[in-house]
Amino acid sequence: MTLSSEPFDRRKHIRTDLRSEKSGFCCGNDGLDNYILKQANQDLSRKVSTVFVLIDEPDQQILAYYTLSSYTVNITDLDEDMAKNLPRYPRLPATLLGRLAVDNKHKGKRFGELMLVDALIKALNASTQVASCAVIAEAIDDKAVSFYIKYGFQQFKQEPMKLYLPIKSIVP
Repeated sequence: MTLSSEPFDRRKHIRTDLRSEKSGFCCGNDGLDNYILKQANQDLSRKVSTVFVLIDEPDQQILAYYTLSSYTVNITDLDEDMAKNLPRYPRLPATLLGRLAVDNKHKGKRFGELMLVDALIKALNASTQVASCAVIAEAIDDKAVSFYIKYGFQQFKQEPMKLYLPIKSIVP
């Protein structure tokens, strides 16, 4: 197994299961499934988000994916420990980890963790070119909230399904 994370390319990466009549990528959440099958390419072409996929080379079947985009966060939404070291601008730059999904056939292989680490490293590297004080994650359910908390994310008080991780806490 040779895993590779790379930018999504609709002409290259396989989103449907060629061995059966099933629709292909399936993580168990219709919104996340439909996104990679129908919406991801449009978001890329419109420069709304970037999409990264995990594949097992040389096979191009998508095992997992995540999206990153620019975001702003209200300074008042951050906890005092983080906010005290930031300028008092009303809105601060951040990176949004909007979606993260693993195909059901590959659950339990720690691909979610692998993709999260990949996303955090990309966000950290990008922050040297385009400022970002935190990575914001939008959790789809309570299980996802627990996943992000396990990796150091903190919940927003006003929106418990939205979490953040200070960019300075990411260690490459």
